[in-house]
Amino acid sequence: MDNTEFPATQREWHWRVLMLAWPIILSNLSVPLVGIVDTAVVGQIPDPKYMASVAVGATLFSSVFWIFGFLRMGTTGFVSQAMGANNPQEVAESLLRAMMIALGLSILVIALQSPIALLTLSLMNPGEALEPIIREYFDIRIYSAPATFTNYCILGCLIGLQKMRWALLLQLVLNGSNLLLDVIFVLYLGMDSAGVAWASLISEYLACFVGLWFLRGYLKLAFNKTVEPLSEWLRQLFALEKLKAFFEVNGNLFLRTLFLTAAFFFFTSRGAQFGVVVLAANAILINLLQMLAYGLDGFAQSAEALTGGAYGAKNRKAFEQSVKISTIWAGATAVFIAILYMIFGEAIVDYMTVNEAVIETAIQYLPWIIAAPIISVWSYQFDGIFTGAMDTRTMRNTVLFSAIVYVILVLVLTPTMGNHGLWLSMMAFLGLRGLTLGLAYPKLLKSQSW
Repeated sequence: MDNTEFPATQREWHWRVLMLAWPIILSNLSVPLVGIVDTAVVGQIPDPKYMASVAVGATLFSSVFWIFGFLRMGTTGFVSQAMGANNPQEVAESLLRAMMIALGLSILVIALQSPIALLTLSLMNPGEALEPIIREYFDIRIYSAPATFTNYCILGCLIGLQKMRWALLLQLVLNGSNLLLDVIFVLYLGMDSAGVAWASLISEYLACFVGLWFLRGYLKLAFNKTVEPLSEWLRQLFALEKLKAFFEVNGNLFLRTLFLTAAFFFFTSRGAQFGVVVLAANAILINLLQMLAYGLDGFAQSAEALTGGAYGAKNRKAFEQSVKISTIWAGATAVFIAILYMIFGEAIVDYMTVNEAVIETAIQYLPWIIAAPIISVWSYQFDGIFTGAMDTRTMRNTVLFSAIVYVILVLVLTPTMGNHGLWLSMMAFLGLRGLTLGLAYPKLLKSQSW
């Protein structure tokens, strides 16, 4: 089916959403699976400090790197709207523009690695026993930045093109190689947390090369425009109006992602104050939270591609159908995940570590994870809808409001409720994000020019 065409019947809409969603769900689930395997592999070492160190190190990088996750979301928005407008040249140039900016940002991050490490470790405050292990992890993993940022752009483009099966294959290459290298480096070569870092770095570059090969046709289309002098080609690629649109959309997404990652960073930092055992238990539960988030995000990313295409084609009916059908399936999937966690949650926790104290502590807080899918699904879904429409200002504002309320709740509740207060605050944060975006949705429909 041509990407500028839309289903004619309800049945076709349901089928279209499912065909777009299932590859993304599978590929997304492989991402937290790596985190689970990271934790499980290091969890086989009796001393919990290694598991806690990998948990803090992974959170540190998810916080630092995902601040630049706007490259994925922004690229999806521009590409999907260009496809909806049937403009493959603009697709190619949107991809190349994002990749060149991603390369520049990654070089900047590597150049600033020392102050970034000092700042993040001081904010995390993991303690003297963990800091050397985390710093070793950081010093290796930081050099994956060019590949990681480029992969954001590649994945965003594939989703915007509705090439979900290619996106699935790319994520399987990334995460499958990461899992294999984890086992080899840690269990067979005895490299501890450094082995986890090397596995992540190597797999990011492998996936990057595969992704560039997938999109070679569009890259060729972008570079084929160099019939004019190089200076003129660069001037057109980075024309003022295109750069303005790029930085307006992505600047808001950058701030939105910064507030979002800061919230999870703050969660890990506050959890560290309750001791190594609670920190390790929270690491297991955060992996389960990420797993459900990535699963539900399959429908959100389907909504991104479909609503972006509908907006590019100026088709309001298709836009509303994209929202309706993808949200129905997202809600049903959230209920299904909650039931799975209710039945199998304790078994999953038991699998992830041999430390009995960590297992008992994680099970104590497991009910929060069982409730999380029902609470959080709306924030993921509306994120996808607003990204497709590229209304990134509203996304920025609602996350900021939710984050402020979240921090206040953490400060008020944790002194008396401890780690339960921390989890209650996190659920409130996720719920508020969905509620505030839902309240803004009618205004989104009215504000668009169809």
